[in-house]
Amino acid sequence: RAQAVVKEVSWLTPEHRTTVDALMAGQFEGLGPRKLAGKVRAHAERLDQHGALERNEIAYSERRVTVRPAAYGMAWVTALVSTQQAVGILATLTRDANSVVNSGETADPTDPTGQPRGHGQIMADLFVQRVNGHAPAAVPAEVQVVMTDEALFADGDTPAWVTGHGPIPAQLAKRWLAMPETDVFLRRVFARPGDHQLVGMESRRRAFPASLRRMVVLRDDTCRTPYCDGRIQDIDHATPYREGGPTSWQNASGLCAACNQIKENTGWTHQATPEHLSVTTPTGHRYSKDTGPVLEGIPPDKQEPPDEEPRPQVRATTDCFAKTTQSTLTLRLAA
Repeated sequence: RAQAVVKEVSWLTPEHRTTVDALMAGQFEGLGPRKLAGKVRAHAERLDQHGALERNEIAYSERRVTVRPAAYGMAWVTALVSTQQAVGILATLTRDANSVVNSGETADPTDPTGQPRGHGQIMADLFVQRVNGHAPAAVPAEVQVVMTDEALFADGDTPAWVTGHGPIPAQLAKRWLAMPETDVFLRRVFARPGDHQLVGMESRRRAFPASLRRMVVLRDDTCRTPYCDGRIQDIDHATPYREGGPTSWQNASGLCAACNQIKENTGWTHQATPEHLSVTTPTGHRYSKDTGPVLEGIPPDKQEPPDEEPRPQVRATTDCFAKTTQSTLTLRLAA
């Protein structure tokens, strides 16, 4: 984790590195290296917007595809592309592989015995088919990008955040919006004053509805289990549904597939609120993780101190709109 921090601030001036150190003090609890790096990068990009955009432009100019051999007649194909393109590729392949699995047509066409393929194998086959030009019509994929309204409509300095992947300069996100092949859907997401956490919604159904699933993914960003940086694959009932756990914002956790399966083993318990998750292992050890704001990198002077008296969770009056909301841009990208 120390290496992750150093890597993300190495390009900053000593003064800015000191500022990031102060902002991150006491913020390491429950964070894996990937999530921690994203939080640090968000602060770094806010402090030096011009330098961050310059680094992204240099990196984009170095895009390429490489191949290196692997064991037993296999090889690694690596593509260095923009975050926008990479997220779109992964989202499309995952979505279409899920469709194949759900249809039950998982037989391997290259195997005479028709052995079934796993999810990863199907994704790899779809990738090869589409690169070689033998794929069916591409299915649109969604990429969720969170921005403050100030950064979206004016010259705000808070970096945008690609859900599940981390921060990018706000100016780069605006360039994405200007691409003619991108369909843009703008949704307002109301965050609670002070700590900027999302306000929830609730359903009595066992399956989480699409709108609630989307909000949980925005809130948790990556797997919610302490120190896990896995991609969210399941929206889990922290208190199991079979034990009376409601299908609600308060009882929802975004988990990777492995953590969701481990949680079902004897001796594992999750206690969750929208603000906090506590995991108890079969050995009795307890690990905790606090939920961060919906958008990282907001400078301290822009965060409101908590009031002495409670106030409504959602405010929508004109004078406080900029302080209590973030705008979520859902970019639908052609695969």
